[in-house]
Amino acid sequence: MISTTTRRRIGIFGGTFDPIHIGHLILAVEARHQLQLDQVFLAPAGDPPHKQAHPIVPVRHRLAMCQLAVADDNTIGISFIDADRPGPHYTSDMLRLFRARIDADAQIFFLMGLDSLRDLPTWHEPEWLARNCRLVALRRHDVDIDWPALEAALPGLCERVVILDMPELEIASSVLRERVRTEQPIRYQVPRAVELYIREHGLYRS
Repeated sequence: MISTTTRRRIGIFGGTFDPIHIGHLILAVEARHQLQLDQVFLAPAGDPPHKQAHPIVPVRHRLAMCQLAVADDNTIGISFIDADRPGPHYTSDMLRLFRARIDADAQIFFLMGLDSLRDLPTWHEPEWLARNCRLVALRRHDVDIDWPALEAALPGLCERVVILDMPELEIASSVLRERVRTEQPIRYQVPRAVELYIREHGLYRS
């Protein structure tokens, strides 16, 4: 008898989300739609190695903001995998744990920025990432990728990459943090509940 079971298609969007903004959410929604994903999980990094020299707010605040941002969307979940374990937190380790806990047979799509894709050869275990998941990035006009060089560094990578076409918004978490620090509005750049949370907890003020 031939099995009709199909593998679940799951998107995982890793990042610091400091703070989460509507650009993150649009990427998650567009990836789910264009790639026909069953679900997308936001996975805030607990202790990202590449951010050691930069202060970030505690992960409990970043998790709370992510939860508020997607509270009314049952197709986007929050993964606590990185938040619940000691650092440093590497993407490959997080994805191994995710597979083991959620669905070992699922087809994994890892959502990332185009600049992160460009820098992938410098990541921890980039070959494992390229072999074990599809890499999904948003097309951006301000990031150029030397595809032959990327393929030379990680042979076979290009056939594992999906580039999404979607509305490009020039919103960055670093800019939002600076706007809050200098008392400029961030209304409509983050969900309203996230804006209120930032204000209530005094985040990014200093």
